[in-house]
Amino acid sequence: MPIRQLSETMINQIAAGEVIERPASVVKELVENALDAGAARVEIVTAGGGLNLIRVSDDGLGIPENELALAIARHCTSKLADDIHDIRSLGFRGEALPSIGSVARLSIRSRTASSENAAEIGIDGGRVSAVRPAAANRGTTVEVRDLFFATPARLKFMKGERAESSAIGDVVKRIAIAFPAVRFTLAGPDRSTLELPATDDSPEGRLRRVAQVMGADFPDNAIAIDAMRDGVHLAGHVSVPSFTRANALQQYAYVNGRPVRDKLIAGAIRGAFADVLPRDRHAVSVLFLTLDPAIVDVNVHPAKADVRFRDPGLVRGLIVGAIREALANAGIRAATTGAAGMMAAFRPGAASYAHGGPANGHRSYEAAYRASGFSGFDPARSPQRPLDMGDGFGEDEQAAFDAGPLHSADARAGQNEAAETLLGTALGAARAQVHENYIVAQTRDSLVIVDQHAAHERLVYEALKNALHSRAVPSQMLLLPEIVDLSEEDAERLARHSETLARFGLGIERFGPGAVAVRETPSMLGETNVQQLVRDLADEIADNDTVDTLKERLDRIAATMACHGSVRSGRLLKPEEMNALLRQMEATPGSGTCNHGRPTYIELKLADIERLFGRR
Repeated sequence: MPIRQLSETMINQIAAGEVIERPASVVKELVENALDAGAARVEIVTAGGGLNLIRVSDDGLGIPENELALAIARHCTSKLADDIHDIRSLGFRGEALPSIGSVARLSIRSRTASSENAAEIGIDGGRVSAVRPAAANRGTTVEVRDLFFATPARLKFMKGERAESSAIGDVVKRIAIAFPAVRFTLAGPDRSTLELPATDDSPEGRLRRVAQVMGADFPDNAIAIDAMRDGVHLAGHVSVPSFTRANALQQYAYVNGRPVRDKLIAGAIRGAFADVLPRDRHAVSVLFLTLDPAIVDVNVHPAKADVRFRDPGLVRGLIVGAIREALANAGIRAATTGAAGMMAAFRPGAASYAHGGPANGHRSYEAAYRASGFSGFDPARSPQRPLDMGDGFGEDEQAAFDAGPLHSADARAGQNEAAETLLGTALGAARAQVHENYIVAQTRDSLVIVDQHAAHERLVYEALKNALHSRAVPSQMLLLPEIVDLSEEDAERLARHSETLARFGLGIERFGPGAVAVRETPSMLGETNVQQLVRDLADEIADNDTVDTLKERLDRIAATMACHGSVRSGRLLKPEEMNALLRQMEATPGSGTCNHGRPTYIELKLADIERLFGRR
């Protein structure tokens, strides 16, 4: 087949294959256009999961009548100057509208503030209609019907209506978080209406918008992030370690206001929480990166979902360092969901009462009552009978309650009232130890239950880590150096990090153009697979330019040592020991969770306890 120029319709359909993956992609492009036009209100209506109808209306600047034809032509845009590296808008390619029009029925109706009338243009499967007058308020309304009717093969790859509607909702929420001053409405016969009222661009306004999207629990369990390094600013919120999710869908990241799903950012969040979360749990986060557009490339993906940083190590280090510092500065905090779960467990359900006699004269009750063997009224068994003073007050029966320790507490933390200073601390004063594992403490306005093994495990682990990283890790010399064959690039990367690796006890040096010789390994690792360790390090350096793999292995060993060296369940503690444990927890960063990510304590506020007893 000879080389030939493709038709304009075919070119647009190819572009649509890259940009328009599903209905949610259409919504994303149209909402971004509305925001770039300065809209303060964006309304989205869908039907059939977005396949039958998508309508996006805004109150932005509008499109002049003489520019409508250009708006649906490829590579025509008002958002890009002559410098591709200075992108300050969400859209810039000029591909979305012609791509959508090539695979669907598209109409655009718009009016500017200076125009008396609106104008409308349409595209039907790539065929453009003439511009015609229309009636509309200021702003733009874009309507997309019968998506992919011109490329029916694409319809086979669509999911169900509910799944597509859910994806559209996720896109709108993800964008709405970055624009708290804009009011968003998402409605349609295929969904319940989502309304996100406008707040403002202040940190408090952003947090209110986050609460609208993610629920009120997140602000109550969030830690503020605000850090700056070499011209890169990071702001936002992350959850306390005990407030987690089963997947990473609740992690929102933005680069210069643009929602992104970037593996470097996701990896940095995972690394920052590595010490405090289980492997199958994920932190909840909303992070905003602001930096010079010249040092980040957003033109690496047709849908602009990925970005590339000029200095990825700087960005990763900033995220990891800022989150870890925020977690340390936040002190000891427990998730409010723990108290909610405790409240639910304590809340009484429907009581089941045994009734010994007929109820309300029902025959079924009466039959069961007679079948139970009732033999008539016995005065001697009546609770209203006179006291029999002949045998005293039942000292023998009472003695059974006086013998031995109380079953409600295995140890008591003193009978006197705790000192006022202890009641004012975060974890309060120890009152008792129950079931030989849980410390019950009291503050001025709450009740605290501490898992003594999990808490001490975290304390021992942090002490071991500090000792481990405050000096060079002891190493063991190999009898014969281990030669690891690698690509020349990997060998060069490892050689550049040899000094850092030596501090962790791994001694390597170049051994020819495509190999390294390992002469020392960390003593803590014992017998280890040197070949696999070096290759894992080479892969991580290639991806993130860090050597965290080795550090994480050493930390895992320290965690195992801490687990076996901490206070075990079943050990009785003295009041002084319990209070000392509580004070150590308050002084240790990250002590709200153990090494395995489980919470070390639960706090129940006095107001919640009073609600349980109907006092509030």
